[in-house]
Formats: sequence, structure tokens, C-alpha cells
Amino acid sequence: MPAKKTSSKAKRAPARRKTPRKAAPRTRGIQPQDCVIDTLPAEASEAAQRIESEGGVIVGRYFEPLGRNPLLLAALPIDSVDPTPFQRDLSDAHHKKLSEVIDRTGLFLDPVIAITAPEKGFWTPNGRHRLEALRRLGAKSIVALVVPKREIAWQILALNTEKAHNLRERALEVIRIYKGLIEEDASRPEKDFSFYLEDPALVTLGLCYERKGNFAGGAYHSILRRLMEFSAEPLRKAIGAHESAAEKLFELDTLVTEAVDKLKERGLVSPYLRAFVVARINPLRWIKDEPPPLAEVLRTMRERAARFNVDKIRQQDLARSGGAPDSE
Repeated sequence: MPAKKTSSKAKRAPARRKTPRKAAPRTRGIQPQDCVIDTLPAEASEAAQRIESEGGVIVGRYFEPLGRNPLLLAALPIDSVDPTPFQRDLSDAHHKKLSEVIDRTGLFLDPVIAITAPEKGFWTPNGRHRLEALRRLGAKSIVALVVPKREIAWQILALNTEKAHNLRERALEVIRIYKGLIEEDASRPEKDFSFYLEDPALVTLGLCYERKGNFAGGAYHSILRRLMEFSAEPLRKAIGAHESAAEKLFELDTLVTEAVDKLKERGLVSPYLRAFVVARINPLRWIKDEPPPLAEVLRTMRERAARFNVDKIRQQDLARSGGAPDSE
């Protein structure tokens, strides 16, 4: 019997972002003298008006040297600045320690980045802990680099990868960005924001983690990554597909949990019991060609989980399986 040909269309996990090639010296951007702003562009003028209307003061303005985008350095009333609503949760220990350092030096040297909020005030996409540290110290104002381009909020979070410690935090951050994008303009296609959202699986898992903080997303992440891609549908419609997938994941995980509990009752021990069960019921491990749609795969997994026979599993089976799921 001839070997089955492998389809070139098989979906794979998204490729990692490539590091830009090193450019030739002094080939990009503008000269120092070109950084001076004589007349504010329209977009920057709107930001300047917001600064003044909120009781802030512009202390500097310039074109940044790489993309020649206008930036405003401003002192803002601290109560007019809030973190973007789609950031990770505040670390209580971190902002308290930061406040101690700032208090000891008596200097605030690192301005936060800010954008204008939708109705009033400002959002900072990268200065939540500095903002809370200053508030803890009773400061009246905070210095911010105000960026007229509002989309910088999502770009900064997308680029701030060194702080995304685990799958749960990454997924929660992505779903918060997603909901913020819906509020901004729900008519734009989901695929237009692939850079900010990184991986469509994270949107679905973010919904799961919002509903259940200790959801075992790592057991399912690789499956979702292989089967999901960003949609050409507008955000307001695309979110429905993620909500449907999240609901089906919860149904599946309930059955998987029942199987795991039965294995424990039989005295089987492993830190990867859930990953073991998921691997056993995952049809994708045998499929090298174009995989079935996500809904079909999850339905198959639910059916297999419902009839999972724990009596056939031995401790050595768990030992042979090895490996851990994606980090939680």
C-alpha cells in the first residue's frame, strides 16, 4: 500500500518572531536637529489640548529619532492617569518595593508612557507600578511621555514579552487587549491585530482563565495553536468563535478532570496526569495531513474522554509518557 502523502497545507504553530537584521550604521531615522518640533501636527495638538484640559503642563516636545513621531513630555496630575484596563494584575510586592526605592533616592527619574484615554484623562500601558508607587508616596503629579498614537498601548504590551511569565498571564493580557480593541473599533478584522494578540489560542484561553483562574490551559494550548488562526471577521463577530471554543474546552476539561480523579483513586501518581489523559484522547497526534476543524477535534476528544478506561492504565504508562505541558 503506498505511503500517504503529507499535505503541505497542514497547520503548524505560529513561527517565532525573527530578530531584525542589524542595519548599516547611521542609515535610519533623523538627525538631532530634525527632532525639534516647530509646529505640532494635528494629532499631537489634540493630545496637547487634553493635557491642558486635565490640568497638566507640557514641559517638552520633539520628534523621536527613529520614526519621526511627535512626542510630548508632560507633567500630569497623578489622578488623571490610570493603567490601561487590559494589563496584567498589579504586583503588590513590586510597587511597594519600588516606592521604597523612589522614596530613598527622593527622585522620580523614569517617566511613564501615556496615551489619551477614550473620554478623559490618560492611560499608561507600561507604568502601572511606577504610578502606584508614586501614589503610595502621596505624589501630586507624575511625568509622562504622551504618545499621540493610541495604538502604541497595544504595541507596547505586545513587545513587552520579558514580563509575560507564564501562559495564564499571557492569555489574560491578550484577552484584555482584545476587549479593549473591541471598545476602540469593533468593526476592524481580527487578523489586523495579529501582531498585538500574538496567538489566536491565547484569546480563547484568556476567556477560560477569566472564568476560572486555575484553568489547565497548558494541557490544551498546543492543540489550539495548531488549529486556530486569526479571522478576517470583524472583532465583534470573531470574539463569538473564541467564546464558543472556550465553552467547549470547559465541557472537555470537566470530562478530563473526571478521568484524572479516577486515575488518582486507583493510586496512580504523576504531576502530569491531566496532560497524559489529554494526550491519550487527542486525535491530532496521528494526523499529519490537514487536521479537522477545532470544533470536530474537541467533539472527538469529549467523546473519548467520556469513555476513557482508567482500568487499562498502569503506572509504567505514565512513566513512559514523560514531559510536561506548557507552563501554567
